[in-house]
Amino acid sequence: MEIAFLLVLLAATVLASTALADRIRFPAPLLLIAVGAAGAYLPFVPEVHLDPEIVLLGLLPPLLYAAALQTSLVDFNANRRPILLLSVGLVIFTTAGVAAVVHALLPGIGWPAAFAIGAVVGPPDAVAATAIARRIGLPRRLVTILEGESLLNDATALVALRTAIAAGAGGVTLLEVSEDFAVAAGGGVLIGLAATLVVAKVRKLITDPVFDTALSLVTPFAAYIAAERFHASGVIAVVVAGLLLGHKAAILQSAPSRIAERTNWSTIAFVLENAVFLLIGLQAGWIITDAGSSDLGWARIGAVCAASLAAVIVLRMLWVFPARYLLVRPGPDPLTGKRPPWTYTFLLGWAGMRGVVTLAAAFIIPDDTPHREVLLLIAFTVVAGTLFLQGLTLPWLARWMRVPSPDPAEDALARATLLQQASKAGLARLEELEYDDPHGVGDLVRQRLDQRNFAAWERLATTVDQESPSDLYNRVRLEMITAERERVLEIRSAGTVPADVVSEVLAMLDIEESVLDHSARERARVVASTTDRSRRTGDSCAHLEAHPAVVAEATACEDCLAEGTSWVALRQCLTCGHIGCCDSSPRQHATAHFHASTHPVIQSAEPGEDWRWCFVDHTTG
Repeated sequence: MEIAFLLVLLAATVLASTALADRIRFPAPLLLIAVGAAGAYLPFVPEVHLDPEIVLLGLLPPLLYAAALQTSLVDFNANRRPILLLSVGLVIFTTAGVAAVVHALLPGIGWPAAFAIGAVVGPPDAVAATAIARRIGLPRRLVTILEGESLLNDATALVALRTAIAAGAGGVTLLEVSEDFAVAAGGGVLIGLAATLVVAKVRKLITDPVFDTALSLVTPFAAYIAAERFHASGVIAVVVAGLLLGHKAAILQSAPSRIAERTNWSTIAFVLENAVFLLIGLQAGWIITDAGSSDLGWARIGAVCAASLAAVIVLRMLWVFPARYLLVRPGPDPLTGKRPPWTYTFLLGWAGMRGVVTLAAAFIIPDDTPHREVLLLIAFTVVAGTLFLQGLTLPWLARWMRVPSPDPAEDALARATLLQQASKAGLARLEELEYDDPHGVGDLVRQRLDQRNFAAWERLATTVDQESPSDLYNRVRLEMITAERERVLEIRSAGTVPADVVSEVLAMLDIEESVLDHSARERARVVASTTDRSRRTGDSCAHLEAHPAVVAEATACEDCLAEGTSWVALRQCLTCGHIGCCDSSPRQHATAHFHASTHPVIQSAEPGEDWRWCFVDHTTG
């Protein structure tokens, strides 16, 4: 009962602290560490010791798997060079640099122990950096690189740590170290591929979302244990399986299974990620107390802890700039023709926060290692120091350096373009089908596709005080759903309809309401966005290249005025300058003008918008 009570108290503290952090707009990881550190000194809070096995087997696989499922394999592959340079090269560089600092400042410490603590503090955390980076809205490419780095660097660090411990026990050769790395990496990849093939085979045979979700929960632990059983890297096995299964989810799983898996893993990741930071803080009391029993004195202990913290920060900066400009992409970016600004590289270097894996790995250091208590304090100092120093200043630096965050308006434009292209493919398939349609189902399908696409385009509108047709639909439909749900609940109370039927109807209403809520939130983000709209989304085409954007000064659709109809948004033909209304408008005069004139490109004539649309190739510019 005592353990159960502590787990419930831990979960309640996590939920309360996270809610408070969200309310005061403070990074939840940092608040949780502070709460945990304060709790460590309360008399009624028991002393909590992190068991390395619990962290490396119980926490690391699900956290890595949840992150890998959400990571784009396409983006990961596109950034594989910087990811590998950070997750392998930088970890080894940091391990050696910190080892030199600790060996120089701690008397009586051998090189194996020095390399061990260097490997412990080498890898940035799989959670902290990306959690903060996403919250403050760093550019997506930076977030992708940070995610990819944090997915793989633990494998490098753990292999380096095992090698250092083995060297302290009896010595190892360079050949043995190379073989260890090769077996860990290659074996991890092979077992990750095997896990992917097994799960994919099973998923083709099942359709039950509950069974599929249960299979998903088992996968990271099975991959990790199998890899470690064969002395390969469990981290790499879990990451490979997560990346591939996430990439193939749209093919292997049914839609209900994908929704269930996404919901369940989001919940698991939320609880575990935040619990991890609280557990980090709870280690503060006993680690500091044990370090105080050392005969080195607080002056030397403080000096080596501060020097180690400074080393991991400085060494990362010393690595990222040469790696970026000499190895990753020495010349201009092929997409933009420009060299990426140094501010991106600086933020990538500054976002090297450490986390729970560093603490867990520190506990693996053998008990008979000289000054082990000081080495544990070094690990805790690096974790807490990087999280607070870099975590608190990262948002301010991003704003000061004017690093642009992802633009909701650009996302809305990309979404509308993608839906339009998908609809084009769907309609082409509809024309190929042979079927009898006495009830006008084909027309109904086309109408629903149009409504979906119109809603996507209407999200681009930036006029705050103007309610688009989809906004009005959302507001009215949400009111109707509320009334419908109240009536269903009244019928449920009467007991005249089977409970299963009532639950099914309520679930249908919930799904529709969630879609409408998501659409409203996205629309609000677009309206509130004030970022630079000069960047364009989507593939270009010859028509867009031939019709550059102009300054549009339209105030009305002349055709609507002549016909006595109204418009939602205005579009300008870039060939003749004709002003017409958008497809969400009743008469769709811009599209009608294209069909009459075959002029291929229009531009939004709304204030604050300059995107263009090609009717021929269905692309934006």
